[in-house]
Amino acid sequence: MGWENTPAQPKAGPASFHVRDTNGPVEMVTGPSPYYSTELQDHPRRNMRSQPALPWWNPRSWRKRTWAIVVVAFIIVIIIAVVTPVEVAKANRYPNYTKLNYSLADEYSGTTFFDRFNYFTGYDPAQGFVHYVPEAQAKQLNLTSASEDSAIIRVDTSVGPQSTPDASTGRFSVRLESQAQYEDGLFIFDVKHTPFGCGTWPALWLTDPVNWPDHGEIDVMEAVNKATDGNQMTLHTTDGCSMDVKRIMSDSSLSNDCHNATDNNAGCGVKGNAATYGSAYNDGQGGIIAMEWRNEGIRVWQFGRSNIPTDIAAKNPDPSSWGSASADFPNTNCDISSHFKNQSIIANIDLCGQYAGAVYASSGCPSNCTDYVANNPEAFTDAFWEFGKFEVYKAA
Repeated sequence: MGWENTPAQPKAGPASFHVRDTNGPVEMVTGPSPYYSTELQDHPRRNMRSQPALPWWNPRSWRKRTWAIVVVAFIIVIIIAVVTPVEVAKANRYPNYTKLNYSLADEYSGTTFFDRFNYFTGYDPAQGFVHYVPEAQAKQLNLTSASEDSAIIRVDTSVGPQSTPDASTGRFSVRLESQAQYEDGLFIFDVKHTPFGCGTWPALWLTDPVNWPDHGEIDVMEAVNKATDGNQMTLHTTDGCSMDVKRIMSDSSLSNDCHNATDNNAGCGVKGNAATYGSAYNDGQGGIIAMEWRNEGIRVWQFGRSNIPTDIAAKNPDPSSWGSASADFPNTNCDISSHFKNQSIIANIDLCGQYAGAVYASSGCPSNCTDYVANNPEAFTDAFWEFGKFEVYKAA
């Protein structure tokens, strides 16, 4: 039996053959014989040569990990593009201190300077080593006096260790609080002499004594002990008032958190140079310190006696013409109108207490604060305020 080897030949029909069985012949029929071609079928061949590598920047060459990295990087770029302008704008926020027209509302001056002040007496809220005396005793001890040109507040220098009574429980001093209370305004203080000396803690400030700290505190002038570091201007508030924002001022920030419960009620202070308080300030015959309090913020300027703006002397003050403030407390992160209300003007000279007593040992002062104050009356000859006049202006 032969096999067909070429497809050109016709295929054979059904094959049949005979076999013989014991019972007789039997015909066996089979189907067509199989066809096997010896030629290879014409199938396309795969090109086994290697393809050229795609460049790294072609997305068709990226793996899933690469795609994930690219997507994350893209998201980061979008976030930066959106957040950065917002943060820059936030960092540059600043209130619009538009010019206000001020007119004189109150004046404290001359021989009647003290007439509109109350003399605080009793326990010192700041735990000072001091006895604040009432008006009659203050006049008797010559702790307050007024003339046409100035008003003076002194610490007692008459009671020594041999006196009866002595000063072993505190030295006599004065704290004045204005009867009028203010919600805002421009305050012009003519300060000719500032108190200083070991153990002293003088301040010229505004607060609501009945509602402290809820109604805030504005320290216009403050120093302790030898007062060689310059004037400190500070705000003290309840929570929610900070100064970690854009500020335009010439003096140096000490702290940004105004909350009274932070850092032992340090407040958000600004420190002036050495000539803004103490002996250096007094040697220059003092000067003017102006404080503007408005919804946009609280600003303080200090002018030496020879540099007082002419508009102040003319009773037509214009803060917009005074240049950068010494201290700037904008309302960016502090709602001024809600944190400061019903403020009285206060002038006092405390002794030792929470501030001067706390830093006494590091101030180069002898002994300890209370012993020194009690036994050295002669040390307080420079511990006095001398004011020219106070003027309070209101915006029209």
